[in-house]
Amino acid sequence: MKNNKLNYKIINITALMLLLYITFSNIGLWWGVLSKCISLLSPFIIGFIFAYAFTPLVRWLTKRGLNKNFSVLIVVLLLVLLVVGILVVTLPLVYDQLSLLIKMIMKISNNVDNKFNINLGKYEIRLTDYLNGMLDNLSSSASTTTFNFLNVSFNFIGKFIVGFVGFIYFLADMGKIRSTIKDFLISHNKRTYNYLKLMDIEITNYLKGLEIFMAIQFFEYSILFFIVGHPNWLILGILACITTVIPYFGGLITNIIAIILASVVSIPLMIATTIICLIFPQIDGYVISPRVYGKTNNVNPLITIMAVSVGGTLAGVAGIVAALPTYLLLRTTYKFFKGDLKKGVVMVKENI
Repeated sequence: MKNNKLNYKIINITALMLLLYITFSNIGLWWGVLSKCISLLSPFIIGFIFAYAFTPLVRWLTKRGLNKNFSVLIVVLLLVLLVVGILVVTLPLVYDQLSLLIKMIMKISNNVDNKFNINLGKYEIRLTDYLNGMLDNLSSSASTTTFNFLNVSFNFIGKFIVGFVGFIYFLADMGKIRSTIKDFLISHNKRTYNYLKLMDIEITNYLKGLEIFMAIQFFEYSILFFIVGHPNWLILGILACITTVIPYFGGLITNIIAIILASVVSIPLMIATTIICLIFPQIDGYVISPRVYGKTNNVNPLITIMAVSVGGTLAGVAGIVAALPTYLLLRTTYKFFKGDLKKGVVMVKENI
């Protein structure tokens, strides 16, 4: 007798191949739809990410006896003051320093011409033209940045307002959101809940450490540069704080800028700044950072550099910032499912 039973394996494989063909043949359409959805949801996604990142700070303030709503208000005000302070303080200082740098370049060029009879005129003109162009851009930005919303896209302003309002609501209701997700996962799939809980602990520890380390970097370098008489001590402290989100390379960027700005002022200041930039990053890396982050987020420096490189290649600045948290999530996922992976490998070997 002929076997009249349907071969469901072949049917399933055929359906899967057909689905893959339809998906890949219309990938442009799907990518357009996905991009549109991401564009529409981006303010809420960014607002939620910022709320999740600042939740540990709200918890810390609440544990110190402050009311929850008051704690949220303090965090929001601190964030607003930080952004406004950076805009107000940074642009004028950078403009002044670039002006001083142009004068110093011309002075150095004249000294070289007179002492060594080397004509640097062409290079001087090119460099000063480039710096003057930067000054013109900064000048127009500085004069129009203060609430110059008319020159900015209304679409961007709308998204920013929606995202900022979403950030405040998410931050205020993060406890309820977490509790709702927890109850749902426990009632439906406890293993998934344990997995997400482990990831949440890993990222929360990283964010706690990052926020504490950012505060330490701000006060540490602001005070150090103020003591040695660096005219840009405040901006360098802010820069050291912000670039902390970029492992290893962020501190290097701040140090280079600090030395360049110091070289424009005087040789003794440049030497003092160089000493700070050589000694204190080592203290940060080998003493302060391990104590702040602890063993939970201990990552091999080589892996960190590789993760930052890959993140920057794939997604630019956003990829660099997200590189280390992404690696921590992948590491946590591997640890959680390591037993299942080993069992799967054993089953594959037995079947082969």
